[in-house]
Amino acid sequence: MPQVEIRKRLISVEEIFHEGGPRANTPLRRCAGLVVIRNPFAGRYVEEIAPFMEDLKPVGLALAQDMVTALGGDRSIVEGYGKGSIVGSAGELEHGALWHAPGGYAMREVLGNSKAIVPSTKKVGGPGTRLDVPVTHVNASYVRSHFDAVEIGIPDSPRADELLFALVMTTGARIHNRMGGLAASEIKGEDGLR
Repeated sequence: MPQVEIRKRLISVEEIFHEGGPRANTPLRRCAGLVVIRNPFAGRYVEEIAPFMEDLKPVGLALAQDMVTALGGDRSIVEGYGKGSIVGSAGELEHGALWHAPGGYAMREVLGNSKAIVPSTKKVGGPGTRLDVPVTHVNASYVRSHFDAVEIGIPDSPRADELLFALVMTTGARIHNRMGGLAASEIKGEDGLR
């Protein structure tokens, strides 16, 4: 399989203190990790692309580990996650799907014992394309307080022959969440849903 050629990486941490209501004692932190690589399948149809997921595993692991470090080094504070990809215009949507296993399993491995499926989104777009990456609780997808999205993007990426892969992690529920539903304290953690 082709070698992974990284052009750039970006890790950002956003802190949210309030959304117009009372100031939170502890701000919600939302971390985004992005990596831009050359798309080895750009400009042509290749039938067998799935083996490239194996080559992407170290990229996902390194990104997830660096995100935990950016959040202070304690993986136990991560309560929400998601993943996404933006495919440059010479690629196809299926190239973005290559990130499903390497991105999702990387976060689950780095975080230790998460049970919920990692929500995902993808699209084809040019430089500067933005993507809203969905977020759910790491152990139970039905925890309504953690339904969120983190907008990601890089002004010069992806170029036509590139892939932009993203992971996101959050340290808690939305600030001022009050929509009810299953509370994080009520998670049974048996099936990744409840």
